[in-house]
Amino acid sequence: MREAARTFEDLVVWQKAHLFVLTVYRLSRVFPKSEIYVLSSQFRRAAISIAANIAEGFRKKSRADKIRFFNIAQGSIEECRYYLILTQDLEYGDITEAKQLLQEVSKLLEAYSRGILTPDS
Repeated sequence: MREAARTFEDLVVWQKAHLFVLTVYRLSRVFPKSEIYVLSSQFRRAAISIAANIAEGFRKKSRADKIRFFNIAQGSIEECRYYLILTQDLEYGDITEAKQLLQEVSKLLEAYSRGILTPDS
């Protein structure tokens, strides 16, 4: 059995979400200059929101508060899914790594949230 996380940085889901943020920054760095205040900015904000809401939810005391922040992170995951589609359709870069990481974060967050909702299972 794993030792309980002491900080949000101990959570595998946060670690993967942080890697996703770094990947989005690398990917969006090569977007056209015309996208600086549009797609680049929105994509980065949504990616950051995933990791930030996992971090914030980690410290919340009640299950309901934790789940609320994790649900916001899940919403940001879906937003990023769309930005990946748009990036691919506009031919701005290779989304393979980012797409794989986002899928992993999504699955981990879903499992983590389920564990909080049903801790005795």
